[in-house]
Amino acid sequence: MKSYKAYLSIGSNLGGRAKNLEDAIALLKRAEGVSVERVSRIYETRPWGNLDQPPFLNIAAVVTASVEPIALLDACQSVENRLGRVRHEHWGARTMDIDILMADGYEMETERLKIPHPYMTERAFVLVPLVEIAPDLRVNGKNVAEWLKLLDKEETAGVEEYH
Repeated sequence: MKSYKAYLSIGSNLGGRAKNLEDAIALLKRAEGVSVERVSRIYETRPWGNLDQPPFLNIAAVVTASVEPIALLDACQSVENRLGRVRHEHWGARTMDIDILMADGYEMETERLKIPHPYMTERAFVLVPLVEIAPDLRVNGKNVAEWLKLLDKEETAGVEEYH
C-alpha cells in the first residue's frame, strides 16, 4: 500500500497528563505501519463539550502511515486502551484521546471513522497545535491557519502553551 500523511489530535486530562502524551507518542512510534514525523508543543486547554472536568493537555502529530485509515484508527485505539482509556461518557474526562483529523488522499464517513474529522475546524484545542506543525494543511477549502482565525477569541484564549 502507498503511504500517506495523517494528522492526529492527542489529548489527556486524567492522571499524569504530560506523561500520557509522551507515552502515546512512544507507542505510536512502535505501531506497525506508522511513523511519527512531527509533534507539536504541548498546550493546556479548557474542556470542550462537558465543561465539568479537569483541563486537557493537547498536542498534534503528523504521521506517515502505510496502513489503511481503519488500521491506523485501530492502532490509535490500541494506544488509548494501553493508556487506560475507558469509554463511558461522550466528551468526558479521559486518560487518552487520539483522533485522526485528516489523511492525505482520503475522505470517508463510516460509523467508526470520519475523515476529515467533522469538528476539527471548530475546536481551538485541535487547531492551535495543528497550525504549529502543518499551517498550510487544507480542510474544506481553507488552510488550518485560516480556520483558526475564524474562531471566537474567547475560544482561542482557552488554549495556552504548557510549561
